[in-house]
Amino acid sequence: MRASPDRSASELPDPPDLQLPVSLPNEGFDRWLHAQIGRASAGVSPAALLLAQTDWLAHLALSPAKQVELVHKAWRKALRLALYLPQAMRSEAARCIEPLPQDHRFDDPAWQQWPFNALAQSFLLTQQWWHNATTGVRGVSRHHEDVVSFVARQLLDLVSPGNFVPSNPAALQRALASGGGSLMQGAQHWWEDVQRRIAGRPYAGMDAWRVGENLACTPGRVVMRNALAELIQYTPTTAKVHPEPVLIVPAWIMKYYVLDLAPQRSLIEYLVGQGHTVFCVSWKNPGAAERDFGLDDYLQLGLFEALRTVEAIVPRRPVHAAGYCLGGTLLAIGAAALARDGSERLASVSLLAAQTDFSEPGEIALFIDDSEVTFLEDLMFDRGYLSADQMAGAFQLLRSNDLIWSRAVRDYLMGERAPVSDLMAWNADATRMPYRMHSQYLHRLFLRNDLAAARFRVADRPVALSDIRVPVFALGTELDHVAPWRSVYKLMLLCDADARFVLASGGHNTGVVNPPRRGEASRGHHRVLDRPAGGRYVDPDQFLALAQDHEGSWWPLWQQWLAAHSSRPVAVPRTAPRGSATFGAAPGRYVLET
Repeated sequence: MRASPDRSASELPDPPDLQLPVSLPNEGFDRWLHAQIGRASAGVSPAALLLAQTDWLAHLALSPAKQVELVHKAWRKALRLALYLPQAMRSEAARCIEPLPQDHRFDDPAWQQWPFNALAQSFLLTQQWWHNATTGVRGVSRHHEDVVSFVARQLLDLVSPGNFVPSNPAALQRALASGGGSLMQGAQHWWEDVQRRIAGRPYAGMDAWRVGENLACTPGRVVMRNALAELIQYTPTTAKVHPEPVLIVPAWIMKYYVLDLAPQRSLIEYLVGQGHTVFCVSWKNPGAAERDFGLDDYLQLGLFEALRTVEAIVPRRPVHAAGYCLGGTLLAIGAAALARDGSERLASVSLLAAQTDFSEPGEIALFIDDSEVTFLEDLMFDRGYLSADQMAGAFQLLRSNDLIWSRAVRDYLMGERAPVSDLMAWNADATRMPYRMHSQYLHRLFLRNDLAAARFRVADRPVALSDIRVPVFALGTELDHVAPWRSVYKLMLLCDADARFVLASGGHNTGVVNPPRRGEASRGHHRVLDRPAGGRYVDPDQFLALAQDHEGSWWPLWQQWLAAHSSRPVAVPRTAPRGSATFGAAPGRYVLET
């Protein structure tokens, strides 16, 4: 038998199609079993956790010097705590360890009083020791080290003294002051949340926000609808508009209206008010029937069909295309394909908190390796999609202190309910991910990094980001845990076009949703650095040193950049172009699907 020729990385086959081989009944049983386990483990692969734990334990067992170091550190921390305890009985005693900058669990002055200061300091010392124990063990793979350290941090956060009434001084004071009323109120909050979760209803306070009424209420009409996406065209509010339209491609991990929140907080409303003709894709919330939609379907039925529709409505004008998060990744793929084919349909490309190189994707990589992806595939194969709660749960774990424990302490221990913001309501309106698309996304982008390596194929030919020649605007946010800004910044290395990189304060959502404030002090800041086409690469550390820092929102900066790359404004057409179909008023049908 002739040996098979070696294949280059670019010729690796795509992830296996989602057809269960009839000749392999055992594989079908394995997939079914993995799916049942996945439902109980929230989609986390036990094998992946076991591999990481074994790697760490085995190398730690073979590192006696590291063991001695850990014993020494434990003794020193115990000594520091023993010396601190007599001082802790006095008020305002100097701490023996400071919390991390992002850790605000012990900010309340009550934590400085005995014995709660001793509990807090003991916890922080223990947390530091476990960080030392799970990192720096020679021979452990970086990924396994991150997983073990993350699991240890999650388990420690679970038993933080702030999570229990007897060891939380603020909760105790509130309970005493209210005669136990705060605890009764907290119990009611807990029971209400349990009932809402069982019934599949949104959290308390979410009912005040309604899509089409006080969310996603910028006037417009649906001008395209297919099996996967709708396209919304927004009604102009100015007498003149820039001739080049703006097409927004949001992520399909969540619904599009993160860019069209409440009035005065909507990026779409802001662009319309600045004289831009704005279109936005609204993705269908997929179910089992859409299990076979892949990345190519999202590209063809989403981006490319939207471009054709925009071209029919605004003919002979190039389009300013903007993509947010995963929608930005899709836009980068599509822009590279159009550039490869010599198309001049784009006037510019704006990527907002979107990754194009996945070699360093941040903490989300904790949930992505070959073992975990295989496990997720089996879970998705059973249902046809990745459920919304599993996707949201992974992101919540990355910021468990802010998104899980702080809320639990406030609602259940303190008996308080924080007002629900428009962003919180949007965040709870989660979507599903089709099996085929998500499998391809994880394999091609996260595991193989095909886009950055110019191996990603569109129409059976590879695309390269270096082919993009239109101006590029890239936005990263300082506290982004979904698309870390240094990962987003890698576009500056992959793209040769005239480019502007902006680093805004805030996180993945709050950094993007940062409208200019009228008559109020500016919120946040942003750094800006331009690089001409063919200019020398500036690494992220140099960017921080060279970029100009500006107070306030980045929205006006982007709008001015779009205007600078547009023609002079013209009068708004009084009649719709010939052949311009309509499928009802914005926000359309798909955004309302649950």
